[in-house]
Amino acid sequence: MNQNLFGNPASSHRSRRFPLALLLAIALSAAVQASGREPASWTVPFGGNAFLTGGDDGSGGRGGLRWDRPETVISLFFHVDRPADLQIALRAKLPQGESKIRATLAGTTFSIDLKGGDPMGVFPLGSISVEQAGYVRVDLQGVDKTGPVFAEASDLQISSDTPELALSYVKDNEANRFYWGRRGPSVHLSFKMPTDRTIEWFYSELNVPAGRDPIGSFFMANGFGEGYFGMQVNSPTERRILFSVWSPYRTDNPRDIPEDQRVLMLAKGEGVRTGEFGNEGSGGQSFLVYPWKSGNTYRFLNRATPDGSGNTIYTAWFHAPETNRWQLIASFRRPTTDKHLTGVHSFLENFSDRHGWLERQGHYGNQWARDTSGRWHPIAEARFTGDDIARRGYRLDHGGGVLGDEFFLRNGGFFADTVRLDSRFTRLPSGRPEPEVALDKLEGIFAGLDSSPR
Repeated sequence: MNQNLFGNPASSHRSRRFPLALLLAIALSAAVQASGREPASWTVPFGGNAFLTGGDDGSGGRGGLRWDRPETVISLFFHVDRPADLQIALRAKLPQGESKIRATLAGTTFSIDLKGGDPMGVFPLGSISVEQAGYVRVDLQGVDKTGPVFAEASDLQISSDTPELALSYVKDNEANRFYWGRRGPSVHLSFKMPTDRTIEWFYSELNVPAGRDPIGSFFMANGFGEGYFGMQVNSPTERRILFSVWSPYRTDNPRDIPEDQRVLMLAKGEGVRTGEFGNEGSGGQSFLVYPWKSGNTYRFLNRATPDGSGNTIYTAWFHAPETNRWQLIASFRRPTTDKHLTGVHSFLENFSDRHGWLERQGHYGNQWARDTSGRWHPIAEARFTGDDIARRGYRLDHGGGVLGDEFFLRNGGFFADTVRLDSRFTRLPSGRPEPEVALDKLEGIFAGLDSSPR
């Protein structure tokens, strides 16, 4: 994980709540008198900004509100837009007993003591100097306790006398933004397609660098206006090739879709599972459990063609270097749709909020579009965008660009080198010929054939 932490921290010290609070109050008062202005302050909630980054989950994995195991490390992240001096405190309470908590800021360790029965209070952790703009990480870990938990914590209190300092973090839970913020920013590449051609096929290649494929990653290679097709990391032992098509009926519950609005599966490849999906729209879904590997390049091919009766058939094929053959994933008929491929794009997202603190990266290259007359067109331009969490500036660890003849996307990891949304990229020509795909053999599916030609 790339981390832009802070340098030259304040000296390590250990203290109880009230002496340190008094010292910080005196220091802040002196700073105010010297500068003639009140220090700015922020409240950074655990709910959208904290993660279980070490040890087992002692009930603190989702926001770190309370934890009971000494091996548990709860980490909270926030972003500063310039070098700054910060005073950091923890808002917490202890239901019963006594406990000692260790806080690590900029490699310096501080400790605080809590007593059961006290109301929710503010416990100063320490002061640090951040030498450059970027993300700040605060680690909390229990040391000793006599009661059932180390603490019940709600937020960090940040204050600073640094002029015009701005902090970025997930600020509110409206529209469930704590969850979306913990997942991290989703990022996209919208490809510039030929405007005077009707596109029937889209081809692309995808590889994931080693170590940039944590659980929850979805590297979506071939997206279009009505669906998406790519690779997922579903668990430590399972990976999938996923192809889905949305229903034209808008709902998050697939059971609500009227019969005449349902996406119909026409065919599927060997070992592919099909069904319905919900929660983020609904429709038909298919996936192949396949152990794809980081560092290898995989090939994706989609086709969209009207069936002549007011519907469109969407089909996906996948090519792995391990098998050296094209495999049918699935073919779906989407009702009340009469069109070819539009809205072609790729994206990178994380669907596991527990893993939103880890970085992921995908390299997307060799994109080609084939029109209805049979001509292939190389695709070399793309626009970079992000989701609501990125647009609001709640998470700034989003990036994308060009590496030679490939585009890339990255998110998570709280890295510092943010890429501006709505940037436009042009990749170098690959110098490779149009895709060598036996389309006539792949089209055998429409004659009822189950073919996987090489």
